[in-house]
Amino acid sequence: MTPNPPPYVSRFSSAPDGLRLHLRDYGSPDDPGTPVVCIAGLTRNSVDFDPLARALAEGSAGGKRRRVVALDYRGRGLSDWDPNWRNYDVKVENADILAQLTAAGVHEAVIVGTSRGGIHAMVLGATRPALLRGVVLNDVGPVLESKGMARIKQVVGKLPSPTSLDDAVDMMKRMNSALFSGLSDEEWRHFARTTFERVGGGYGMTYDPHLMKTLEGLDTEQPLPTLWPFFEGLANAPVLVLRGENSDLLSGEATREMCARHKQCAEYVVPGQAHAPLIADQPTIMRVSAFVASCDR
Repeated sequence: MTPNPPPYVSRFSSAPDGLRLHLRDYGSPDDPGTPVVCIAGLTRNSVDFDPLARALAEGSAGGKRRRVVALDYRGRGLSDWDPNWRNYDVKVENADILAQLTAAGVHEAVIVGTSRGGIHAMVLGATRPALLRGVVLNDVGPVLESKGMARIKQVVGKLPSPTSLDDAVDMMKRMNSALFSGLSDEEWRHFARTTFERVGGGYGMTYDPHLMKTLEGLDTEQPLPTLWPFFEGLANAPVLVLRGENSDLLSGEATREMCARHKQCAEYVVPGQAHAPLIADQPTIMRVSAFVASCDR
């Protein structure tokens, strides 16, 4: 029996320096809803957004059918690794994102940015405000907690390789069950599948381990620099802030300050999850879908 084709097309384009970049393209440019662009966290990739992208593209969570484009940064997912790890930099990656969107013909969109992806959304708000019809910031904002960054620094590029998917699930539970207390069995499997990929007879990381070098100079004993000027670049776009109930990176105090400063800002707390919410459970998908629909003209 022939398996059903995936609900997306893999597309490749060139970065400004010629590196090959990948994205997943769900739906069609002819769909009536505002397109959505999904940008992942530091070590994450387009696979993270599959449950949300399917729901948005099909209109199954309410609202119109719409195109959804989920990006892989350089060095993550199916994009090429960069031989110079110093290019795993927000400025370089932001230029890559703009090149990918130009190649895909996306000129305005709702951005869903998880962690580092949300920082990119804020940078785009400051530099390309006409691109943004709305922004979902998934467990990220202009004020981040050093404690959360310290934890991330400890694991990037340092995870052991599981021998099977079940082994990967067990590993993710051991590492994260205290913070992600609300996940179903299927969500744990999704978490594992999106963290590791098949490599030979086992599983490996879905990113260039040299990414760890970008964090070596980060002093997590000190407060992290704030990004309020970039957040203020979102002043003319509606914003939905997702915050994991158990997040150690984005505090409730920070999200309240964000919504106090932004006239079109709302917060949604994802119960039983931490940094960063998976956006794979139905209530969160429905909340994001409702926000995206509200951004349609």
